[in-house]
Amino acid sequence: MRTLSLAISPCPNDTFIFHALVHGLTTADDPETPGEPLGFTTSLHDVERLNAMAANGEADVVKISVAAYADCAEEYVSLRCGGALGRGVGPLLVAGGAARPEDVSEAPIAIPGLSTTASLLLNLTGLFHGPRLPMRYDLVMDAVASGEVAAGVLIHEGRFTYAEHGLHKVVDLGAWWEQAFEVPLPLGLIVARRSLGAPTIAAVEKAVRASLAHARATPADSAAWIAHNAQELSKDVVRKHIETFVTEFSDDLGAEGERAVRVLLAEAFAQAGRAMPQAIFPA
Repeated sequence: MRTLSLAISPCPNDTFIFHALVHGLTTADDPETPGEPLGFTTSLHDVERLNAMAANGEADVVKISVAAYADCAEEYVSLRCGGALGRGVGPLLVAGGAARPEDVSEAPIAIPGLSTTASLLLNLTGLFHGPRLPMRYDLVMDAVASGEVAAGVLIHEGRFTYAEHGLHKVVDLGAWWEQAFEVPLPLGLIVARRSLGAPTIAAVEKAVRASLAHARATPADSAAWIAHNAQELSKDVVRKHIETFVTEFSDDLGAEGERAVRVLLAEAFAQAGRAMPQAIFPA
């Protein structure tokens, strides 16, 4: 069996989508060895570590922030499935008190990594000019709640739990994006090494879609693994997380999703000072 390295996050949307694939409940044929399935060795990492893995070419298939594609486009192509894209899914800028954007416009802001889509969105608003303090995404909320920083950008489950920590929303960066650019917000992509070749990349897409279909059809199968990796999140938060971030675009980007990705990537490549390639998706 030929084995590919797969790197995803421990967040419920990723573990929901990839559970069946990781545990061998679904497979796809290896086009290089007809009759044999593709195998996957899986590792789970924080979003910014995943972005770095793609930038350094450390995995065959990896989940990344859409904004981070500007750092790995030469080596990777984006799949049309398995990612996170939708409406009402965006990062939130929060503060310890009821603050307006102008109240924290010059303040240090904690962010879940410099190469994240959250960081790109914060920059695109043009409203915030203070220092950025990168930290692991699950540490941002405590940094704001403790007063270590005046404000921070929350991703993943933080959008569901920030009020419980006495925090207040300053800006919904996803809502800002949707109003400013009139497309859904692309947050994360699954990318595959270009050198795998078109037949293998197509087989990976087939495997991811089969895994998601299995998860939708038999959600009880993945529940224990999701909970194990969910960092003690409540069942209600896990459910909301999956409902929010696993959308119809996770099955297939379609024309609307591809357009949204290209719109955000145009901004990401412009900020990086690089030309955006024509071949973002498999032919």
